[in-house]
Amino acid sequence: MSKSAFPEWLIDGSTISDPFGYGRDAVDFIRALKHPASTAPKGRFQLYDFQERMTRRIYGPRNPDGSRIVRTVFLMLPRGNRKTSIAAAWALLHTIGPEARPAGQAIFAASDREQAGIGFKEAANIVREDRRLVAATRIYDAHNSVKKIFAKHNKAELLAVSSDGAAQHGKTPSFVLVDEIHAWKGRDLWEALKSGMAKVPDTLMIIATTAGRGQENIGFELYEYARKVATGEIDDPAFLPIIFEADPGDDWRDEAVWHKTNPGLVHGFPDLGGLRTMAREAEHRPAERFAFQQFHLNVWMAATRDPLFDMAVYDAGRDLHFDLAELEHLPCWLGVDLSRSGDLTAIVGAWRHNDGRVSVHPWFFLPSDGLEDKAKVEQVPYPRWRDDGLLNVIDGPVIEPDAIADKIIDLCGTYDVREVVFDPSLAGPIMGKLMDHGINVLQVRQTPVNMHGPICDLERVVNGRRIRHGAHPILRNHFDSVVVKRAANAGELVTMHKGTRHSNHIDGAIASALAVSRAAANDNTRSIFDLSPEEFDRLREEAEAA
Repeated sequence: MSKSAFPEWLIDGSTISDPFGYGRDAVDFIRALKHPASTAPKGRFQLYDFQERMTRRIYGPRNPDGSRIVRTVFLMLPRGNRKTSIAAAWALLHTIGPEARPAGQAIFAASDREQAGIGFKEAANIVREDRRLVAATRIYDAHNSVKKIFAKHNKAELLAVSSDGAAQHGKTPSFVLVDEIHAWKGRDLWEALKSGMAKVPDTLMIIATTAGRGQENIGFELYEYARKVATGEIDDPAFLPIIFEADPGDDWRDEAVWHKTNPGLVHGFPDLGGLRTMAREAEHRPAERFAFQQFHLNVWMAATRDPLFDMAVYDAGRDLHFDLAELEHLPCWLGVDLSRSGDLTAIVGAWRHNDGRVSVHPWFFLPSDGLEDKAKVEQVPYPRWRDDGLLNVIDGPVIEPDAIADKIIDLCGTYDVREVVFDPSLAGPIMGKLMDHGINVLQVRQTPVNMHGPICDLERVVNGRRIRHGAHPILRNHFDSVVVKRAANAGELVTMHKGTRHSNHIDGAIASALAVSRAAANDNTRSIFDLSPEEFDRLREEAEAA
């Protein structure tokens, strides 16, 4: 099973099945069109190699009875690769081309009217370039009216629709082009179109989109499924994923990665000089870097529309020679995030190096009862993590406080632990036992005001390339699941939340924030509140004298 979703068949020259010639007919039709921006002789539509092979792969393979094998296409292309042009050509293929059906409906669907109109306008302009097509069709595109191309000879039509899903339940499309699914806010339009297609045999849906952000949308669900098909985790011949994206570990600044993810670059689009300019601007501006990776390298920012962490930077902090024994002489702080019932409990150690780096390592705990069911519901490999020694499974339905207290006491006996940081609301029995053993305990209630500082400290350490870790998969999952909210009306408070998916947990990230914040400070052992009155007065006098 491949880890990369890259469509190798697009470039390997392999034969694409076309037993009935539908793929050939589709290519011939598109090549016969004209395009207003074409530089080819007579303004012919310029069908580039990667677009031709995509077309052949979508329309060529058929079942013995001639019905489609491919029923859904998920095409994820970065901006500037002429996605709109080829999408318009495919839509016309189903309106005035060999894929058209008598009185059939082809639909351009988008999140809003303006976006739907972009694809429709492209198709209408292609029609207007050829007098024969103008004579054979009627175009309705008046402002604030229904956008439609009507084919006179077969009464087929191409419609542009947007997010008013309730108004689309009467549609029975045989072809739907779903545009920029990452921007769709709800499911009404999606469900209306899917249910309408179920009424018609041998339908085709093409989802053409750029990568998005966040997991709380239909776009991420489709992307996740497409990626599993592309990597071989799911076998679904009816679903064709065509995903151009930078792989984990790819350097976003490497122009070879740009060419891999932008198939049009070899043909001069998008503009290479423009990409270089944007990359330079993104070098020291995280927000611009996230946008560059999303829109031009097609990296789906899975956690949130406002990511707290640059996961590529986090991944770069992996140390292949990470050895806990080497950390025993360094000052250590433990952050603890306790569970209320049968959820995860996390302990994260943060060790401060003399050069300002911070090493982190987690210990995770789950109760044994219902572990297999929890793994199935969340689609997370808890049993494998347990067997690999990455997850401590505690017998019973809940995690008893003594089990966590004993583990912390054991860690304090191994490492130079300066403090253990808790939210006291759940830690009463544990804190008492730790203090009986002479362990320093710091209480930090997990309120927005109290957690703002630790969260910002963790963000600076990670995005400032000061993080060091052993690539613990559970901890990475928790960092990648963080949904951040920045409340400008509350003094720019930053709060961490988990996404809405079952697999989203952030316990490890919260525990890391508590530990790293203390480790990253210049002097974590004492605060101004620890000073005696005499020490406070002396420091104030020195400051005033300076």
